[in-house]
Amino acid sequence: MDFLNAIVALANFVIVPAVAYGSQLALGALGVTLIYGILRFSNFAHGDTMAFGTMVTILVTWWMQSVGIGFGVLPTALLALPFGIAVTALLLLGTDRVVYRFYRRQKAAPVILVIVSMGVMFIMNGLVRFIIGPNDQRFADGARFIISARDFKEMTGLQEGLAIRTSQGITVVTAVVVVALLFWFLNHTRTGKSMRAFSDNEDLALLSGINPERVVAVTWIIVAALATIAGVLYGLDKSFKPFTYFQLLLPIFASAIVGGLGNPLGAIAGGFVIAFSEVTVTYAFKKVLVYLLPESLEPEGLVQLMSTDYKFAVSFAILIIVLLFKPTGLFKGKSV
Repeated sequence: MDFLNAIVALANFVIVPAVAYGSQLALGALGVTLIYGILRFSNFAHGDTMAFGTMVTILVTWWMQSVGIGFGVLPTALLALPFGIAVTALLLLGTDRVVYRFYRRQKAAPVILVIVSMGVMFIMNGLVRFIIGPNDQRFADGARFIISARDFKEMTGLQEGLAIRTSQGITVVTAVVVVALLFWFLNHTRTGKSMRAFSDNEDLALLSGINPERVVAVTWIIVAALATIAGVLYGLDKSFKPFTYFQLLLPIFASAIVGGLGNPLGAIAGGFVIAFSEVTVTYAFKKVLVYLLPESLEPEGLVQLMSTDYKFAVSFAILIIVLLFKPTGLFKGKSV
């Protein structure tokens, strides 16, 4: 019985949160890796793109809630999500036309585009803070739990309860559906195949009649969808604060690089590697060990390797190790 309690405690505080967080990072890293693979630069504005898409979704959600539109047990934000994606896609296509296209035509070095994306990042960051404010914004409604700790205890008779929040369930299901659709699109549609061809060899793709501007436009639209979905799922699961999305840029880039920059499969794997590392290193294992060890060996301290305040340091450390020993990542993407 103690062993089962230990497993449930581990699932409740490590496995379930890490799977949900990993799904959010994977979707964010997919956007970064698509831009790197097709447009050939690291987009530092990606975290704030997520914040912008989430902000639009929140504003539409609030409007829907004010006029009595709901989605039953599911969050109203899911109904508002298409509006967030559409507005974010327009913003990214406009930014590309006004900013990035000039440097692309000048055949500017990737480092120039990185610096330009940092400028875009600060503008987006300021825009989001100006419109919605710098503070926490809560927009989740509907049923809070798929299964609550109390219900789980009553069902199983265990001392430990397992709570699975609705936002965590939605995150995992949405991530699976979005990733499946993206891979189907890239592998089975003409546009997707032209994007892959453009990524593999730009000159050969141009010679075979692929329209580069169409590829770029479709890429930005897909990135807008991925960024908005990832941002909204993160906001539903935690809460929305513009600066948090700015900080998320580090674990998202770490996920993309650890998996292999430019490799979509690597972005997903990297997201889960970073998420499980962050959650495991910052979790206090005392509760689990109390169940597993005899009373004489029970730990007095929290048995926590690192405070949760330093969780971003975990992704930074993993990023450095991967860049030193395997620069192409786990799935042999492009080297940084």
